[in-house]
Amino acid sequence: MQNLILIGPMGSGKTTVGKQLAKRMRMDFVDSDHMIEERCGVSISTIFDIEGEDGFRKRETKMLTELCERNGIVLATGGGAVISEENRILLRKGYVIYLKTSIETQLARTQKNQNRPLLENVDAETKLEELMEERGRLYEQEADLIVMSGDRIVSKVVDEITEALEQL
Repeated sequence: MQNLILIGPMGSGKTTVGKQLAKRMRMDFVDSDHMIEERCGVSISTIFDIEGEDGFRKRETKMLTELCERNGIVLATGGGAVISEENRILLRKGYVIYLKTSIETQLARTQKNQNRPLLENVDAETKLEELMEERGRLYEQEADLIVMSGDRIVSKVVDEITEALEQL
């Protein structure tokens, strides 16, 4: 079965939706950021501190290369995975679902999680707007399906995705 790949900004619900989608579809769930942390034995924030964003992005590409070789997984990617052309080519091996959300929802969700290195020591709202300006077009361009996640109940988002998949 083709991989289902979730893209979108931090706080869009990729991990939460991905877990429920995988359960519904009877597929394995994998979060690329969690896999990087597991492999390195440290948090994403620590990787950013030691290696910078460039070092993290290299690790991300290596992990995506490995994960996209698998079949039948629901893959939640990091918010910046679409930046790299190499990553975008890898993601196209699966069915790409963009979870779209508002800056307000992102703010509410990311404030609960301290493991967001791009939001450290900056105005979070301004940074999220900048990231969306930089990445929004790429999310839309790469998506086979765009779903508004926002403040919706997770099961409703999963329903919309599974209904779209049934039409394929």
